[in-house]
This record gives sequence, structure tokens and C-alpha cells, in this order.
Amino acid sequence: MKFKLLTFATALSLCNVAAAAQSPAASPATPPQQTQPKPPQDPSAQVPAPRPDDVKSIDSILAALYNVISGPAGERDWNRFRSLFLPGATLTSAGKDREGNIHVRPRTVEGYVTGAGGYFAQHGFFESPIVSRVQTFGNVAQVFCSYESRGAAGEAPFARGINSIQLAYDGKRWWVVSILWDEERPDNPLPKEFAVKPGSK
Repeated sequence: MKFKLLTFATALSLCNVAAAAQSPAASPATPPQQTQPKPPQDPSAQVPAPRPDDVKSIDSILAALYNVISGPAGERDWNRFRSLFLPGATLTSAGKDREGNIHVRPRTVEGYVTGAGGYFAQHGFFESPIVSRVQTFGNVAQVFCSYESRGAAGEAPFARGINSIQLAYDGKRWWVVSILWDEERPDNPLPKEFAVKPGSK
């Protein structure tokens, strides 16, 4: 019995070997083509060239940011504006409408240019910082900056709020990575430490 079983098993194995020998050899699977990762693109190649003085320091890029959007009714220098932002940067407003609904509205740089550009073409707009608090770590900076907005230089502000501005340094220049802001409201007053410009009474 053991012999018969062994003979049967051996015969079966030999049949399998013979069948395999007669069958055409399977073609080796073609490995999927791997896409080589693209080298990171220099962000400076994706935006208009900045004014060197605009991006040399945290203070200078903040000054440029407020300066470029401020002025009487008319066109702004939007290429200068674009040159301050890292590609993919966002500008996001958080707030509450008159009905009490809270909103968060992110925009791209181009979305801001389109939306604000139409308003600035018809209305004067001047925004300036009140108090800025800067924190840095390595090549990262976070700026908490209260601001006031006016329709004309010298007028009383029609709005105040706080900008939260994230910046990054790439070894050559500073970039605006994102801006997030909310406006002052009766139920959301500016904190005392952000409400009065240093040196003002």
C-alpha cells in the first residue's frame, strides 16, 4: 500500500513536471513604469520678481503688504502684491455676518486680487498696523498684528481687526505663507494690548 501510494504520488509529480515542460513558459510580468519624482520647483520662478527691499526682512515684507493694498480709488500694483506670497498661499477671513452666522472664507492670492481689485478700483482704502507682535523660530515667523482700515488717509477708521500672518524664510527672502483675519465687533473688541499704537495717548 505504501509502495502503491508512493508510486502514484511519484507518477503524479512526474506528470506535472512533463506538463509544465510542454506548456509555453509564462512571460515574466512587466514591472510597472515608475514615474520619477519631479525636482521641487523654485517658488521664485512662479511669482513676479519682488522688489528686493520688500522681502529682505520681516518688517519690510509687512510694510510692503500694507502699502501695496493702500491708496485712493484705482488700480493697485498687483504684481507687487503677488511677489510677496509663496505659491499656494491663502488669505482667509473669519467673522460673523449681521444675522449672527459665523463664517470662514479662504481665498487664493488670485481670488483676493479679483475680489478686492474691483472694490479698490471704485473706493479708496488705506490699511495700517496698530500693534504687531512677532514670534520667530528658525526660518518661521508668526505675526499677530492689529490693524485699522480707512477710506482716506487721515479719516477715522471704519474697521479694525487682527491679522494673523505666517511667514517663511528660504535663505534668500521672506515669503507670506498665509494671512488669517477677523474684524472687531461689539461682541469681539480688540484686546487692550492691541487696541492702541505704542506711544499714543
